[in-house]
Amino acid sequence: MSLIISKKLIEFSFKYRPSLYISIRNHWDKDYKPLAYPKTKAEREAAAAKYGLSISEYQVYPDDGAGLGDYPQVSTVSAAQRDAFYPWDYPELRRNYGEPFHRDFDLICEERYDLNAKHRTPGWLQWMQFILVLGGFLSIQYFFDRCKMFPGLLPKQYPLQGKIHYTFELDLSKPIHWGKKSINDCDPSDPFPAHANNNPK
Repeated sequence: MSLIISKKLIEFSFKYRPSLYISIRNHWDKDYKPLAYPKTKAEREAAAAKYGLSISEYQVYPDDGAGLGDYPQVSTVSAAQRDAFYPWDYPELRRNYGEPFHRDFDLICEERYDLNAKHRTPGWLQWMQFILVLGGFLSIQYFFDRCKMFPGLLPKQYPLQGKIHYTFELDLSKPIHWGKKSINDCDPSDPFPAHANNNPK
């Protein structure tokens, strides 16, 4: 008895709730894969019914080898241009249940690129502004690159220019005095002689 009730409930749901049938039928990746390009009227009608479109709404992409097959050609309207106050089934995507995706849906979704955006300035004027600004800076760099600009510097100045004030070379011709003794009178075994200093007399 329970099986009969369940069967009738399923048949009732499929009859009056076709979305339930669609959600159960399309549960595998192969169910979303486009079939071959429709060539006959019967194939076009079958493809339109599969995607939930009427035969007048169903427009297929050209068979140019892109592999789209019988997938419908959806109008290119970016998600950002759709009515934000319409009661969509999926408000975050601005689309309804069972609505075919655009072939470039990942590009024209709301957080991506807006193909239908209306800019304040036309595209040719934006390109002209960009080229003029960039070209102006490049022209300034090209023409004024020969004029080097740096702070002015003078050679370092010393008192009594040309005279050697100090040197690190030892002049052995002059005796080195350590206190009251000369270096020759110091004990060579004593590395630190008492009262030693290197101040010459």
